[in-house]
Amino acid sequence: MAGSRPTVRRRRLAALLVEFRESAGKSPDEAAERIGCHRTKINRIENARLGLSLGELRDLLTFYGVEDPAQVDEMLSLAQRSREPGWVQRVGLTRPTYADFIDYERTADYIRSYQSTLIAGLLQTPDYAREIISATPSTLKQEEVEVLVEARMKRQEVLERPSPPRLCVIEAEAALRLQVGGRDVMHKQLEHLETMAGHPSVEVQVIPDRAGAHAGLAGSFVLFAFPSLSFSDVACVEHRTGTLHMETPAETAEYTLIFDSLRSVALSPGDSLDLITRVRQEL
Repeated sequence: MAGSRPTVRRRRLAALLVEFRESAGKSPDEAAERIGCHRTKINRIENARLGLSLGELRDLLTFYGVEDPAQVDEMLSLAQRSREPGWVQRVGLTRPTYADFIDYERTADYIRSYQSTLIAGLLQTPDYAREIISATPSTLKQEEVEVLVEARMKRQEVLERPSPPRLCVIEAEAALRLQVGGRDVMHKQLEHLETMAGHPSVEVQVIPDRAGAHAGLAGSFVLFAFPSLSFSDVACVEHRTGTLHMETPAETAEYTLIFDSLRSVALSPGDSLDLITRVRQEL
């Protein structure tokens, strides 16, 4: 339905269609002419406000020169499922997919992250990330672990764009003190966290242990906000077998309230940096 809030899959479908069209050097007018519609329809499709038929999708993909069978299958699958609620994304039975999550990071202009036990993914070092990925019971081969580490590092490139998203991270002190990978790995991770705290688009705050009970005890989460008014905020909660995506105003308002509450009990950015440095020096 055109008037409904865009689902996770429809957003991703729209973003990929824009990417393919621009890579092919085609204009919205040319795309509209190709499938015999008005440019307004293309605009609404690319803003995730309107779906399209599988025939129209195949025609556009051909027009954009998308010939990779895997890409075509992905697009058709997204189109077929675009009206389903974007609750939990899964690969197989136990492996979560982060495709939507990564797409949110790539397109958001404001990211708020609260982490209760780990350093936020966008601020992790390769060695730290490798230890986290390897610690999960799985049948991952070493080369697969390295692929996942590389992907996590690739995600961090959003912070080096000419116009990076604003990133506000709140870490619980426990995340600083958990010696992931041992002293050397953690020392370098905390050094990197100190460096990133000085990044012009990054703000890091820490909730000290002495703060006691607070609104984040239920677990970590990430909030995304987007420059397009067509896209509502999204709250994401990762769990063992997937990622929960919440998009209704009531849900995102609740997580916004929690994040604002956590900011009020966290140390200031300056005092947080002092605590990070102190913890590192105590290693």
